[in-house]
Amino acid sequence: MAIDQVTDSPVLRGDRVTLRPLEVEDFADWQVVRRRNADWLTVWEPRRGFGQPDPTEDRQAFNMRCAARRRERQLGTGWGFGVFVGDDGSDGFAGELNLSNVVRGAFRSAHVGYWMDEDMAGNGYIPEALVVACRFAFEEIDLHRLQVSIVPRNVRSRRVVEKLDFRCEGLAERYLEIAGVWEDHLRFAITAEEWCLRRTVLAATWLGSSVD
Repeated sequence: MAIDQVTDSPVLRGDRVTLRPLEVEDFADWQVVRRRNADWLTVWEPRRGFGQPDPTEDRQAFNMRCAARRRERQLGTGWGFGVFVGDDGSDGFAGELNLSNVVRGAFRSAHVGYWMDEDMAGNGYIPEALVVACRFAFEEIDLHRLQVSIVPRNVRSRRVVEKLDFRCEGLAERYLEIAGVWEDHLRFAITAEEWCLRRTVLAATWLGSSVD
């Protein structure tokens, strides 16, 4: 795995996936995947606010979304990535992985969210992308902790963190409003100390190489 120079638009490479920020030029590919996966994804996502445009159907809203993510990267408060599969992402856009709510100071933590095109699910792309993101978080932007919060019945999302053996910290009741309902979430986490202990094995398993 190689990590390009850290800028406000970093490119992170694994064995089979490339993570890079989405740009306005990605709208058509992103729209196709989001439309095809509407039923698959929206049951696990917050509802849009009243009057808020749908970036899937509104190019300007997508452009504003990209600009907001770029501003987060510049401020260091969030790092959003599109997940592209194949050599250098040549097989196309497949999903997203985001490090959000980045807090510095004594906390140095972020929340992780991800989604994958149903047609590409089950191939291990998101677990690989999450290992890539862990290296970036712990070794490039000096975070100490990553947390993934998952609705308990979202079996596929749970499978990702279970494959990587993230530590389950327990149930947070009515943690987030999802599709209009305050849902309980299981909280999974990994710290920088755990990453240091497990980084070589995780990379060998998911990236086909050592991270050293």
